[in-house]
Amino acid sequence: MSHTAHIPSHRKPRRSASKMALRAGVAGGVLGTIAVAGAAGPANAEPVTETIEMPTLGSLDAAGGLASAVAASAEASQQEALDQSLQTQEDAALQKAAKEAKKAKAEAERKAAAERAEEARLKAEKERQEAAARASRDSARTQLTSTSASDDGGSTASDSGSQTQAPTGSAAAIVAFAKAQIGDAYVSGGTGPNSWDCSGLVQAAYRAAGIDLPRISYEQSSMGTSVSLSNLQPGDILYWGSRSGSYHVAIYVGGGKYVGAQNPSSGVVEHTMDWDTPSGAVRIL
Repeated sequence: MSHTAHIPSHRKPRRSASKMALRAGVAGGVLGTIAVAGAAGPANAEPVTETIEMPTLGSLDAAGGLASAVAASAEASQQEALDQSLQTQEDAALQKAAKEAKKAKAEAERKAAAERAEEARLKAEKERQEAAARASRDSARTQLTSTSASDDGGSTASDSGSQTQAPTGSAAAIVAFAKAQIGDAYVSGGTGPNSWDCSGLVQAAYRAAGIDLPRISYEQSSMGTSVSLSNLQPGDILYWGSRSGSYHVAIYVGGGKYVGAQNPSSGVVEHTMDWDTPSGAVRIL
């Protein structure tokens, strides 16, 4: 073979120019193309026919920021929903409280009106009872006057006899106790020893004679036997009002007089029968 003959080369063909380019992302998301060529490639190298795209640090940071923004937005939406829920609950609670307050106010006003009506009823009833008691006293006084006139001084004789009749036994003890309290104060509910109400004085006077009486005036006037005002004896209980519904009591002490705890302004006093004529009398002894 001639030494000039062409011998094929077994060396691997060398790229004269890189056909691959690296596409890289740049900051701001703009992609650029980097052509990679040999260190000493010829000027007439082949054009780039292959590219590789790679993310840059800037694009990764942008993706992370977007995720953070999405998460923050979701958290803000959740917080707003929670705030709206709390506001709704607060509004509902305020409305409920307002309704309950309005209901309570209406109930209080209803109770106050009922109490005022009851007070008015009680006042009217008291005035009616007092008017009836006054009418009863006036009637008794008129009847007593008529009886005295028709009997030609019979009752006067009785009273005259009472003036000279000295009480004895239990009656004397009752009369003595009652007279001993003249000048003491009147106190509603008083049972002694220095202040009394009418029934408290009568009860204590009878207790001094060893006799127990009820505490209330109408109960005391319901005891014993009814006697006329023209036939009284010392120690008899005088009452004002009806016998079973008396509102005041006193003790007849003889001589046409009685002793009783009258009222806060006068206290325990002795009066003649005509000062305030009783409605009736009962005898316990």
